[in-house]
Formats: sequence, C-alpha cells, structure tokens
Amino acid sequence: MRETPLMLDGPVGQLEALYLEAPGARGMALLCHPNPVQGGTLLNKVVSTLQRSARDAGLVTLRFNYRGTGSSAGSHDMGSGEVDDAQAAANWLRIKHPGLPLTLLGFSFGGFVAASLAGRLEAAGAPLSHLFMCAPAVTRLTAEHPLPARVPITVIQPENDEVINPALVYAWSAALSRPHELLKVAECGHFFHGKLTDLKALVEPRLTL
Repeated sequence: MRETPLMLDGPVGQLEALYLEAPGARGMALLCHPNPVQGGTLLNKVVSTLQRSARDAGLVTLRFNYRGTGSSAGSHDMGSGEVDDAQAAANWLRIKHPGLPLTLLGFSFGGFVAASLAGRLEAAGAPLSHLFMCAPAVTRLTAEHPLPARVPITVIQPENDEVINPALVYAWSAALSRPHELLKVAECGHFFHGKLTDLKALVEPRLTL
C-alpha cells in the first residue's frame, strides 16, 4: 500500500503529511523528522526506514512536515512549536483511530520532538506503546520538555555520529533514572549510511512486542 498525501490542521496552519492505513491495525506510529533548518523533512531516509518498519509491523503510520517545512504553513520555531505540530498530528491519528495505542519515533531533532510529545501525551492520559529516539538531540530535553515516566523508551545511537556527540547521549542515558534501552550501532554515522537495514532490524521486532 502507498501512503496518502494529506494536509492536516496544525497550530499555525496546515501541515503536510503522509498517511498509511493498515487494515486490522493494532497500533499507530507517528514519525518525527530531523532538523528542518538543516534540510530535514518527512522524506528523510531514516524517517522513511522507520515508517517502513512500523508499516511492516502492522501499524497505521503518519509522518508530517513541521511548520515552515515543505508545504506546511508557518515558520520554524526550533522548539516547542514543532512539538505542538507533532501533538496536532497525534491528535488527528487518535481521532481517526480511537483506542489504538500510539508509538512515537523520532530521528535527531525529531527524537527531541517525539520525547517531548510523549511526556505531554502521557501526562494527558493518552495510551502510548513505545518511544523510539534515533540519534536524538538530547541536549534539547530540558525541564521544559519532561520525558514520559512509564512509556518504554528505546534509544538507538550511532557510535560514529558526526552530528550528535555520542558521548552526550551516553551520558544522558547513564543519568536517566527511569528504565530504558540504549542500543549502540557500531561503525555508523548520524544518517545511518549503509546501516538502514540494521536500523530496521532493531526497530521492527520491538514494534511487535
């Protein structure tokens, strides 16, 4: 099945999105793309790999462009605004598929967006299955953006990341008091060049748990 292009209502105007229906789906996946100022969009190849992983695990999927990216209205906020956009996309999914649990997957800046959104949604009582953070921008996760307390978290970090310092992610993980999973990908740079199959092999089985 092919994804359907959509325009969703966002906080500052419409958001460009791609939606994939999954007959008999047992869950939903929302995918958050990397830094739009550095060229990140919903078509990023890591995001595309995460979408295929969720699709092949039998989940409904939705990926979207933040404000000011692609055909989405508005201008970049590089913070809470993008989390607001992600929340609008999540709400669209939750209205369309009431009762289905939601998995959040984010890459780089999108890892921050997904984590911050997970904290918001858990606090609001929304059913969440899992949070995946790939090469996440952990330094953005300040007290203003608390993590969820109960949702399972998987962090996937390339060991040769040239954009996000792996040592910062490892230190953040070590200091994180709540249970979580840290997976290190050897001989891998930030964009998972030559390692996208490895990434899918890590994510997909964890989506079917």
